[in-house]
Amino acid sequence: MKLDSDIALALRLADAAGEAIRPHFRTGLVADRKSDASPVTVADRAAEEAMRRILKAEVGRDTIIGEEFGTEQGSSNRTWVLDPIDGTISFMGGRPIFGTLIALLVDGWPVLGVIDQPILNERWVGASGYATTFNGREVRTRPCREMSEMMLATTGPQYFDDHQGDHFMALASKTDHKRMMFGGDCYNYGLLASGHIDLVCEAGLKLHDWAALVPIVEGAGGTMCDWNGEPLHAESGGEVLAIGDPARLEDVIEAMGCHHHH
Repeated sequence: MKLDSDIALALRLADAAGEAIRPHFRTGLVADRKSDASPVTVADRAAEEAMRRILKAEVGRDTIIGEEFGTEQGSSNRTWVLDPIDGTISFMGGRPIFGTLIALLVDGWPVLGVIDQPILNERWVGASGYATTFNGREVRTRPCREMSEMMLATTGPQYFDDHQGDHFMALASKTDHKRMMFGGDCYNYGLLASGHIDLVCEAGLKLHDWAALVPIVEGAGGTMCDWNGEPLHAESGGEVLAIGDPARLEDVIEAMGCHHHH
């Protein structure tokens, strides 16, 4: 499956989304209070609309799933999954570590992903059969010999329920938890692909939050799975792990202590 033309299309989508988002970053609330349109909603909608316009013109048979405007059912086995601003809280707080996420799924499996950070002009691109790139240069996850050396990132403790929080803390206690990082959403997975972080653990993610991340992490030599170690596809739940060194997969799954066989 040669994805060159799909990659080129995804890059055009990322460019269009970035143009829609940039004018709204760090602008505060718009002056017109009556509309109550915060910059994030305006930016989200404008970015997704721009991406949908391009997709409808170029690949009209494909299904489109977007965070803002839902699903437009196509007639092919291909689905584009869009999250115009992943990391809304970072965007609202002026932190340039949010990202536009663009994924292509074939028969429910993610085969292409882009993380685009339009303020820092940083872009990770991953696709099945290709090495993951960061701003056009190949990147690799880093090896990690011991769980106790793992640098762990998660968007925040507020996203775990009590039960998930127990599993997360069991995992965290086995890692280098003094260096644990909070916040970051999709940006953490890019950093993992580039070899700066060893492990990301999250719950409550939707398809548009994780679909683009899988080809990026895996194309850089890492692995992504659910908390039971199963590969991710369109029907997966929102409990997600990204592991830079696949040799640590079993250690991580064991430390989580989930093994709920559904």
